[in-house]
Amino acid sequence: QLQACGGGLVQAGGSLRLSCAASGRTWVNYAVGWFRQTPGKEREFVAAINWSGGSTYYADSVKGRFTISRNNAKNTVLLQMNSLKPEDTAVYYCAADRLGRGSSSLSVYEFWGQGTLVTVSS
Repeated sequence: QLQACGGGLVQAGGSLRLSCAASGRTWVNYAVGWFRQTPGKEREFVAAINWSGGSTYYADSVKGRFTISRNNAKNTVLLQMNSLKPEDTAVYYCAADRLGRGSSSLSVYEFWGQGTLVTVSS
């Protein structure tokens, strides 16, 4: 299972750190991605990290502001979000992909956590 947490209300320009904790199996070989969704819109890619942490991928909209990292010893993936904007407001989901490479495509992710709400006020 994946558990995402760390969402909340923050003012524009502020920061939040989301955490995705894995349990129930060995997740070391899995890539992890973060996605977000707002009402009426499709879920969109935010960031991904491969199994080793050696490769990271970002959506253009968050590049330079968000940083994804992982601690395999703790089965945890973090998403540090800085310089937040109102348009970053969404429910954020983490997901795991057993292929381990990391991808922006939702279809490769087999396991999904529940979402955590991020609200950025202007």
